[in-house]
Amino acid sequence: MATDLKVIGVIGGGQMGSGIAQLAAVAGFDVWHHDSDPGALTRATQSISSSINRFISKGQISQGAGRDAINRVRCTLKLDDLRDSDVIIEAIVESEDVKKKLFSELDKIVKVSTILASNTSSISITRIASATRRPSQVIGMHFMNPPPIMKLVEIVRGADTSDEVFATIKALAEKFGKTVVFSHDYPGFIVNRILMPMINEAFHTLYTGVATKEDIDTAMKLGTNQPMGPLALADLIGLDVCLNIMKVLHQGLGDSKYNPCPLLVQYVDAGRLGKKRGIGVYSYKKEVPAVKPLSSL
Repeated sequence: MATDLKVIGVIGGGQMGSGIAQLAAVAGFDVWHHDSDPGALTRATQSISSSINRFISKGQISQGAGRDAINRVRCTLKLDDLRDSDVIIEAIVESEDVKKKLFSELDKIVKVSTILASNTSSISITRIASATRRPSQVIGMHFMNPPPIMKLVEIVRGADTSDEVFATIKALAEKFGKTVVFSHDYPGFIVNRILMPMINEAFHTLYTGVATKEDIDTAMKLGTNQPMGPLALADLIGLDVCLNIMKVLHQGLGDSKYNPCPLLVQYVDAGRLGKKRGIGVYSYKKEVPAVKPLSSL
């Protein structure tokens, strides 16, 4: 169970990885945070510190507890440093080939008892587990974005995931303060099987000129009581991530309704990936004020 776990490894220095590392540290675990990019780890460290400080300022965590949590996170560029982790949570690019390669490497490095969890939002846990010699110890642990704020974790069992591993990961998610839902290993699981077609349809609505992006988002926020419109949410998630999930749904379920909107494809091709790139459906780049010429003497 989670009470027996001591060390959590987190792979991926992006928003999801840094958020998961923060959750583990605040919950009292020692954390090894890995990324192959030194810059990503630097940004992740800054993000974790800033986020914890916001929680402190709101009185949601004490200053001492926040400082202890920050000190529990150790960053590393070496995958081998995660060898003694009790659980490793992967939060890297949403690519089956890349994830399977990583899990195969981890399988050779970590101790026999280590559980390997993937934060994949749509890819088959069974297929990821097939790259290891421990399929009973591979499980999906899908956090919502951003992990420190969102209350839900989807747990996904592969074909061979053991009852003990499921119980351990459920207890771990609950120790992180999350509500757990269980999904069978189908493309998109629960949340993204429902959410991504809505986002894709919002792109079709924009693509066909039904309404402006602002009106589409306002209509969905006020008309369906959502905190964020689907196009703004897509920008937050990452348009490349949305596109990859739609491709997984389309390929895995074989229904034309999951075919990605051409506008979504075009934005990703253009590098308009959302907030992380400063531009997606919306622009997030800060306007540089024009320099006023000096008055002539």
